[in-house]
Amino acid sequence: MPTFTPQSVTSSTPAQVDVRGPRFAAWITTAVLVAVLALSTVSAVAAGLLLAVQAVVFAIGAALGPRRSPYGQVFALFVAPRLAPTSEREPAAPLKFAQLVGLAFAVVGVAGFLTGLAVLGAVATGFALFAALLNAAFGICLGCQIYPLVARFRGPTRLAT
Repeated sequence: MPTFTPQSVTSSTPAQVDVRGPRFAAWITTAVLVAVLALSTVSAVAAGLLLAVQAVVFAIGAALGPRRSPYGQVFALFVAPRLAPTSEREPAAPLKFAQLVGLAFAVVGVAGFLTGLAVLGAVATGFALFAALLNAAFGICLGCQIYPLVARFRGPTRLAT
């Protein structure tokens, strides 16, 4: 049964998340994507299957938001309780868009690996890896940087958590 928080009820307050959660998720994503590229040197099919799992993670994050994504759940259950309360928060909508961008690259990568176009799979995975590593190591979310432009063309509706 879904639970409702004041943020999910009022549309005037955008959902906010602890900035450390998406960076934690970016580190896990980085590790998975490095594993995909390493695996692709042995088996393109195996690399495609692992990337498909990451694509599902991206899809969940894009649909449900960073808090309800698998890596967000791991952060909330195992990491956040061990950390001091956060003083920094960021809006969830740009993070959801970034997950959607990651999903697009992952889908192209999966298609490449599974159709025998391993170079396409590796390049798409490389782009996703670059973005994930940039976020993990430096806190720069490329999808979040693009989001305001996309939101401007989209109109008054926004991605909610």
